[in-house]
Amino acid sequence: MEIEIGRGKKARRAYGFDDIAIVPSRRTRDPDDVDVSWTLGPYRFELPLLAAALDGVVSPQTAGEIGRLGGLAVLNLEGIFCRYEDADEQLERIATFSRDIATREMQDIYREPVKPELIAQRIKEIKEQSTPERPIVAAASLTPQKVRTYYDVALEAGLDILVIQGTVVSAEHVSTDESRPPLNLKEFIRELAPTPIVVGGCASYHTGLHLMRTGAAGVLVGVGPGAICTTRGVLGIGVPQATAIADVAAARSQHMLETSEYVKVIADGGMRNGGDIAKAVACGADAVMLGSALARAYEAPGHGYNWGMATFHPTLPRGTRVATTQNGTLEEIIKGPARENDGTFNLMGGLRTSMATCGYRDIAEFNRAELMVAPALQTEGKHLQREQGVGMGAKAAAVGVPD
Repeated sequence: MEIEIGRGKKARRAYGFDDIAIVPSRRTRDPDDVDVSWTLGPYRFELPLLAAALDGVVSPQTAGEIGRLGGLAVLNLEGIFCRYEDADEQLERIATFSRDIATREMQDIYREPVKPELIAQRIKEIKEQSTPERPIVAAASLTPQKVRTYYDVALEAGLDILVIQGTVVSAEHVSTDESRPPLNLKEFIRELAPTPIVVGGCASYHTGLHLMRTGAAGVLVGVGPGAICTTRGVLGIGVPQATAIADVAAARSQHMLETSEYVKVIADGGMRNGGDIAKAVACGADAVMLGSALARAYEAPGHGYNWGMATFHPTLPRGTRVATTQNGTLEEIIKGPARENDGTFNLMGGLRTSMATCGYRDIAEFNRAELMVAPALQTEGKHLQREQGVGMGAKAAAVGVPD
């Protein structure tokens, strides 16, 4: 339903995770009978979880650990690990900056050029952690502007999945600058076949559908919802995640009618706890991409901080460095056991239990769950938790603490 903004301008109402609730069905199910696995290209993963391509979240070492746990970590090939041999030295520096100088100091750190030999080295470091029982899938991201420069060295080093990622990625980028011809996604993805390509972000039905038509294996959904992103303030663009995911999931259905091909929808950003992850899947996501929720881990390379890909943009930064509360291991955050009651630990257990409580057997079934607009969900009867800062009133542990 459209709402009139003024004469000549109407708009749809959109919803975030806090605005909606999952409605229990007539059936319940044993959590042990719930299957949360998913596939991306030829690869099967036990958990529908990707670690975001952020320097404060994914290192070659954490990529191996997340793979061991059943998820998929995406390394940023334009990040610190591919600019500096001793990446941790720079990560430690970033953790020492006061908030008033953090952005400009990070801009200076990221002026160091990306080194192709480090791209190859980092991918090999991920692959070397494979075992016969648990092969590690190597995934990494490049921006549309740089992917043609570096993709070949990444693939030669053993990269399994390529993510082409930017604030907004479209299938129809227009440019009159002949020195920088736009990337033709459809031709490029066809050229790299059979390597699975994930593209994004996007936040609308039509953009998602056009990206799917390029031959992408997956589409990232999310423009500005993350705890570290300032795009919505700097550019004024974005769509609340619940609506964005549902719209792109509808595009997936249309694409299936056209081609019989199923493209994975990956919710990227805006999820603080297990409940948000469950809502993302109920809205239509096949998997979720997490950043700040994992930056809290003791193993995370950010030393208690997280920041976005555009935080260090040389002329228009669109992200900020946030402090996180390092209070658990990756395993505890992802698979448990949880020792907190706010939903920020055992995230996949929360998803599995939500599905079981509502009676759904797998991700595809849960995509069809009934939803309700329920703005009172976060506050109804929770005044004591808010007053005491516990349970659902303990937001700092999920999002971060003041920097």
